[in-house]
Amino acid sequence: MSTLTYTSIEEIPKIHERARQAFLSGKTKSIAFRKAQIAQVGYLLKDNEQRFKDALLADFGRAQFETQFSDFTPVYMEVRSCYDNVEKWSKPQKAEFNFNFFAMGPRTKAEPKGVVLLIAPFNFPVFLVLSPLVSAIAGGNAAVIKPSEQIPRFSALLAELIPRYLDNDLYHVVNGGPAETTKLLELRWGHIFYVGNGRVGRIVATAAAQNLTPVTLELGGKNPVVIDPKGDIKTAARRILWGRFLNAGQTCLAPEYVLVPKDFQDKFVEELLEVYRSFYPEGPEKSDSLTRIISERQAARIKDMIDRTRGKIVAGGNADVPNRYVAPTIVKDVPEDDSLMEDEIFGPVLLIIPIASLDDAIAFINARDYPLAVYVFSNDKKFQKKVFDNTQSGCASANETVISAGVPGLPMGGIGGSGYGYYTGKQAFDEFTHIRAFLDNPSWVDKVALGIRYPPYKPSKALELLAPSLPPRPAGGKPGGGSAKSGAKL
Repeated sequence: MSTLTYTSIEEIPKIHERARQAFLSGKTKSIAFRKAQIAQVGYLLKDNEQRFKDALLADFGRAQFETQFSDFTPVYMEVRSCYDNVEKWSKPQKAEFNFNFFAMGPRTKAEPKGVVLLIAPFNFPVFLVLSPLVSAIAGGNAAVIKPSEQIPRFSALLAELIPRYLDNDLYHVVNGGPAETTKLLELRWGHIFYVGNGRVGRIVATAAAQNLTPVTLELGGKNPVVIDPKGDIKTAARRILWGRFLNAGQTCLAPEYVLVPKDFQDKFVEELLEVYRSFYPEGPEKSDSLTRIISERQAARIKDMIDRTRGKIVAGGNADVPNRYVAPTIVKDVPEDDSLMEDEIFGPVLLIIPIASLDDAIAFINARDYPLAVYVFSNDKKFQKKVFDNTQSGCASANETVISAGVPGLPMGGIGGSGYGYYTGKQAFDEFTHIRAFLDNPSWVDKVALGIRYPPYKPSKALELLAPSLPPRPAGGKPGGGSAKSGAKL
């Protein structure tokens, strides 16, 4: 198994410059070159699947099925999508027709931003390194990857494989901790892509602002679930617990708390407990389907949150910090100001919060930072619509959790406190490219239209023809933007 070696601080600016010069050489302008590199990312993974599984098992006890399902599969989908579509996405696009300007041939073209920095987390490292890398390559960029130091075997393996499969001048891995990341953030990048927590996200955004560098941030948050007691509760219980306990809860899209009517809480908990027992028939600690927490420090943090809860623990609740084990835990009757509501738990703890009405559930969600996801379990489209129309989040899923990040054609991204920008699919290609505007204005245009712009200025009917007519004035509209009726009530 590969051994992790940190990149020297002195070497980091040299790596950046090497990537910059490689980008300036123009080799990424070739669509054929981009497609070859995209395919190579796919084979980097395909040829080394077991090595990646072994590395993540050693790093944090990652269940091997979860690595295949949640890390490998979405990367293969991203490789296929970008490979098949990069030529179409990169073609110049004609601007909308306008009689006054069509002779200039106005068009746009998606062009690369340059050398991009990809800072990846520990939790789904194959997906959250290789998926944005594929999008950056599709956009024609060079890239420097900073994987998480919390998963040393994975990061060492990545540093070994990237130069074996990809262009050695354009694509690089920098390994290290906060000091190395700080040095990277001092440099000028075409774009920075970061997945992680809000505290570090603010540091990244602040550093990027010094060079006016565009940033994509995916930060997670506390994702709510709203339950309709008239829905399919067995399916809801199974999918919610799967989404919560996947990767031991270390999933940015995981459902974190469930809002249920007070008089339905106990019935819903019964369904959860039945599913819980089916997931772990011999107990979760012995199960090879449960991943471990990334570090003792994080296990201790989660244990402390559980120990201080004023809710009632109905499953789990125990932890073995030295072995980084936190039992999958269900807590009901969780107060709004409970220890488990202080921050994103990022662990296998599901909260059940009783509420009086659907309106109260919506108000509860809106009183907090925008989450990465809002989940609703209901077969009633009006119920779904009421929740989704009156809340904001990165994504909105009905009768499912987590998997939206792997659905082809759906962008992955947050809003407000859960981040901004997108990754996966065409939207990720757009993140890593700049839409450049082009036109070519022939001399004869001045004779028929735009010659009026040159001094000395003279009155001209042609000037009025340049502007289109306005749409019809709204009924009751009047100058000043006031209400149609004086004193009208809202």
